[in-house]
This record gives sequence, structure tokens and C-alpha cells, in this order.
Amino acid sequence: MKAAEVFDLKGRVALVTGASGGLGLRFAETLAVNGASVALVARRADKLKTAVAMIEKAGGKAVAVEADVLDRGQMSRAFDAAEKTLGTVTVLVNNAGVAHSTRAVELSPDEWNRVIRTNLDAVFFWAQEAARRMLAANKKGSIVNIASVLGFGVSKGTVAYSTAKAGVIQMTKALGLELAFKGVRVNAIAPGWFVTDINRDYLASEAGEKLTRDIPVGRFGHDGDLDGALLLLASDAGAYIAGATIVCDGGQMVALRG
Repeated sequence: MKAAEVFDLKGRVALVTGASGGLGLRFAETLAVNGASVALVARRADKLKTAVAMIEKAGGKAVAVEADVLDRGQMSRAFDAAEKTLGTVTVLVNNAGVAHSTRAVELSPDEWNRVIRTNLDAVFFWAQEAARRMLAANKKGSIVNIASVLGFGVSKGTVAYSTAKAGVIQMTKALGLELAFKGVRVNAIAPGWFVTDINRDYLASEAGEKLTRDIPVGRFGHDGDLDGALLLLASDAGAYIAGATIVCDGGQMVALRG
């Protein structure tokens, strides 16, 4: 079978959270250009409108759904909106997340809860909702959770974020175990340092330059570096992969572990 066939997503309906920019937008674009119809979910309606227009201009099919991933009611309505326009969601990319840089002793309960609820709780409930709907519709599908290399190791000022991402990795294993035999594969991608609008200035600074010394490929991740992993897990190319986490960090973890 040709690669173009095994990675083809025609007939699939994808939903991507946190899709108004950054990695989420790239995920949505990648899924669309490979044949999937895509529902882009985020809170920034103006950004979503622009993102959908970009995908449609490139020949893809997409809809914008404004929703806060922490609101269960909005979550349900987001899936309803995607189903009404595109059909049952068979590919979920759980991408929405928030970061922090507060050291542990200064971290407030509100900030801890914000990070854990967004990066862990919401990931579970969106995965749960997607799985329930796939099973009810008798559809096979794929759930891709976005974890992080900080789910395996830690750095200073990331206690809540690292804890949440470690939870996502364990959650992925548990969901993969429970759902694979029902036809719903659950896997994760753990990115390393990737350049986004949020961290672009920092990574371009002297401090950012020092970080590259710990990355064997000698650079940060950028647009396109996660496309292969995403397509593998979302398509039939990954039909025998369940409960796995693919690390995409330029070899950083290998260097740190020695």
C-alpha cells in the first residue's frame, strides 16, 4: 500500500481543541490537507474565523466552534455543532493547554487548579465525550492527547504543568487499554521545545540559545515537525498503536538520560 493511501483521512471528521493558533492550528491544517473535515475549537472567535478561512482557501473543509474546554456544557455543544455540520467526530486532538512559570512555594491554589483543570481534567472529559459518541454511533476512531516531555522529566517552575502532563501520559495508557478493543485508539504526542507565538521571543534570546545545547538535532521544533506523528496516530497507518506516547523532542530526552 502506498503511503498516501495509508495516511489518507478522507471521510474522517476531526475536532481539535485550542485550534485558534500555535500547534493546534497546525494540527487542524495538517488533518484538513490530508482529507479530514475539521472542527476547530477555541475561545477566540476572531482567530477561529481566520483559521477556518485559511483551511478553506487551501481546499479543506472546516468549521469554527467557540468553546471553553473547561465548560462541560460548551463541550457538549461543540460536539453537537461538529456532528450537525460534519458528522460524528472520529478523530479528537486534545491540544488545548496552559503553562506557568511559578516556583512551587509561590504557586497559588488558583493557578494550580487552572493548570491542572485545563491540562488534565479537560483532556479526560473531552476524550470521554469523544469516545462515548464514537461508540454510540458504532464508529471506530482515534484520540490523540498532546502531552509533553515534561511529563517524563521536570524543570524548575513547572510543577503543575509537569504533574498534569505526566497524568496525561498515564491517562492515555489507561484509556488505550479500555477502548482499543472497542475500536477507539487512544495515544499521545509528547513534544519538546517548540517555537510558538507565546515563547518565540524567549526562545530567540540568549537563554533560549542555551537550551538548544541540550537538543541533539541542534534546534527547537517548528511547523511541520509534529505532522508525521499526528498523521500516524490519526490514520490507519497507526491501526496497531494504542496507549502509546510518541516523543518528538529532537532527542532531548535521550541526551538528558545519557
